[in-house]
Formats: sequence, C-alpha cells, structure tokens
Amino acid sequence: MNPSGIITLTTDFGLSDPYVGIMKGVILSINPEARIIDITHHVSAGDIGQASSILFDAYRFFPEGTIHLGVVDPGVGGERRPIMVITGSHFLIGPDNGLFWPVIFADKVVKLMHLTNESYFLSSISRTFHGRDIFAPVAAHVSRGVSPLEMGQTITDPVRLDLPICEQEGDILRGSIIRVDHFGNLLTSIPKKDVEKFFTRGSLLIRVGDATINGVKGSYSEAKEGELISLIGSSDHLEIAVNRGRACDGIGVESARLVGTRVELIVDGKC
Repeated sequence: MNPSGIITLTTDFGLSDPYVGIMKGVILSINPEARIIDITHHVSAGDIGQASSILFDAYRFFPEGTIHLGVVDPGVGGERRPIMVITGSHFLIGPDNGLFWPVIFADKVVKLMHLTNESYFLSSISRTFHGRDIFAPVAAHVSRGVSPLEMGQTITDPVRLDLPICEQEGDILRGSIIRVDHFGNLLTSIPKKDVEKFFTRGSLLIRVGDATINGVKGSYSEAKEGELISLIGSSDHLEIAVNRGRACDGIGVESARLVGTRVELIVDGKC
C-alpha cells in the first residue's frame, strides 16, 4: 500500500490555541505537498473513548493510503508508546492508549509499529506535545514515501479499549449510548443489523433513561417537531434523536452521565 498524501487530524486541542496549526506547520515543512483534512478538534479533553468512536466512524471513508493522525493523549510524556497501525488500506499514527483499538479489533491489521526511530522525530522532544514532535513528523515522512518499517519496531500487544457491547436476552436487545454528537443526538452501540433482525419478530419499543420510544423511524422528518425518536443513523447504528431538538436533554439523564446509559430495544413491548 502506497501513501496517498492525505493526512487526517483528530484531536482534543480545540481551535482557540495554536496546537493544531503548529502540527500542520510541521507536516508541511516536511512534505509541502501533503493534503491535510481535519476530522475534528473538538473531542472532549482527554476522552479516548469518544475519540476512538469518531475516528472509527470516519477513517474508512477516506481513500486507500490515507494517514490518520490521532492525538487525544492524556498520558503524554509517560510510559505509553507512540505507535503506527497499518491496515490493508490505511495508516493510523498516535498514542498507544486504546485510541485505535476499535480499528485494530474490526479491521485487517497488517502490522503494528512502536515508533522508536528518532531520526524521523523533531530534534527536540517535548514531554507535553508529542503531536508536534513525534506524530506529525512521522506522518509527514510516511506521506512522502518513507517506509513505515523504518519508523520503529513491530509490536503485538496494543493497549485495548473496553468496547461498548450489544447483547441479546430473549426479546430484549441491550446496548448503551457511546457518544453525543453536536446536534444532541445519542449514538448507541446497537448495530443496524441487530435492529433489522428484531424488526422481523414484531413491533418494537426502545427504552432509554426515563423515556420510552415506539418503533424506529426512517428519518428525522418522519417525526413531529420536538418528538423523541429512534432511527438508524449514518454510522449504521441505532440513534436517539429529537426532530429539530436535542435528544440529550430529553431522556432524564444528566449530561455527564449520558455516555454509558443503557439502551434497550424490546420486542412487542415486553419489559
């Protein structure tokens, strides 16, 4: 697999500080032809689970050979390793803290590299900004065609992240909220294929927090304005939403406790 020259960025840096711009400057200093795409810089500070979910949803829509740079790194400067994940069609570079585990778990990983070759880092390494000093320069060098195998040593023991589960018990399918998006929609761990299987068994109820929802809509516009609904979102998972509103405010759960809240899909209203 040859690099495409595209480098994506996913961070928790926000845009009010210079960190994102500095990383882009490092990349372009090494490879002026690089094409840099921002996935998001608004991951909640230090939220590895949220970042991993966003990156997993996004990476597969990019061309083969894209390099995905992820920097949500609360352990920066500690013992966690800088790594590169090489799949059959993508490169992912960032901290070994579980950020890339959903990709490693679901995709065909060709090789995992511990980034140890300092000749491809910046000359001075800060203990607080490996995004600038390690990850950005490595991504830039790989985008120029330097072999990823030159970047370090092969490893087989990446840090794992506890993935949200979806499990069935009789006529009940249980999952959880894994992310709240910008619109206040609640993204769940229940995949489309499981919802479709349950549809064949009868009418459905969805129970989340203090709310109970009848059925699964096909789109937001099928609901009345302000109505709490469920539907299959663009990530091919069950989503809780409000037409022209914010579902995160409508299920009786405090915002700090939304992620991890149980979601139940029930056949024929059995509780």
